[in-house]
Amino acid sequence: MAKKKKSRHTNLNEKPEKKTSYDKIKELEQELSTTKYNKRTQHHIGLVKARIAGLKKKELARSASKGKKEGYSVRKTGDGTVIILGFPSVGKSTLLNSITNADSPIGTYDFTTLKVIPGIMDHKHAKIQILDVPGVVSGAASGRGRGKEVLAIIRNCDLVIILLDINHLKAYNVLCKELYEAGIRLNQEKPDVRIKKKARGGIQIGKTVHLPDLDDKTIKSILKEFSISNAEVLIRTRINADQFIDCIEGNRKYLPGIVIVNKIDLATPEQIVDAKKIFPDALFICANKGDYTNELKEKIYNGLELISIYLKEVGKKADLKIPLIMNKGCIIRDVCSKLHRDFITKFKYARVWGRSAKFDGQMLRLKHKLLDGDVVELHLR
Repeated sequence: MAKKKKSRHTNLNEKPEKKTSYDKIKELEQELSTTKYNKRTQHHIGLVKARIAGLKKKELARSASKGKKEGYSVRKTGDGTVIILGFPSVGKSTLLNSITNADSPIGTYDFTTLKVIPGIMDHKHAKIQILDVPGVVSGAASGRGRGKEVLAIIRNCDLVIILLDINHLKAYNVLCKELYEAGIRLNQEKPDVRIKKKARGGIQIGKTVHLPDLDDKTIKSILKEFSISNAEVLIRTRINADQFIDCIEGNRKYLPGIVIVNKIDLATPEQIVDAKKIFPDALFICANKGDYTNELKEKIYNGLELISIYLKEVGKKADLKIPLIMNKGCIIRDVCSKLHRDFITKFKYARVWGRSAKFDGQMLRLKHKLLDGDVVELHLR
């Protein structure tokens, strides 16, 4: 008796395979790439971006629930922490060794650095921690090449150095994309947006600026995607849909960054000229020569926006030789915290000499904003 042939037709009762979050994200990203932006599509594009962000958030939460991930542990120290980010074999270890006391292994092959190597850079009495990490490759934010662990470290840093090979300048766009996917916003100001959830009353929107890329309908639709139906929204910065989504999620890290272009000894004069047009503010170096160290240290110091505050004891002259290194925009409270944790509770007032004071020895309180070069005399209980 002849065997029955298997039917080539699909069983109509079979359920189609369920799409994963990654499948849905890819479909939505494909839709975005083929949708031309204009006033008519503005709302739809904003809605799609919100759905992508929501799916990524759920996927991240699902991954985190599976258990603790292996990563790198770095203890912050000094007056600021800087990370050197770049593709493998771009010269990160050579750069670190030239400006710090570190001894990072150097090789001519990829992935020489397999762990985080810290070093301390001394400049203008500031002690700045510099981190050499494994090279980042395309797909790092998704976990390729230990990328998630490396990018996670950046959230605890104060400045990012993007190190490029002059013969591979396109790496800059790749690195910026990976940082963006990891929730790091490089050289961007944090938008001034307030979202206050309520129990009822719907969505109330207030704006102090014109928003040509974000209308009220899109704002409400994006909020709905994040299950927010009642809230007061106040926007004081010109933003787009992506930035509004960042504000809703609230877990973005805003960091300054500087670009260094390495291996210029392997480039033609024409290449260097063209590269300087693309990166006019970058520092162009040959890491092996080390004649750039002072300029780089100054660039890092300025990038961190550090200032010098001088301390004075009551009845004595100010110590103008060794300053206290603080961040730009600091207040007297920050100075107290850095000196000793009990100083805030014991604080009575401070006398200040310098540009931030209306007159020499002005009596001021904890919230007074200090400027570079100020002299501070603390009076404690």
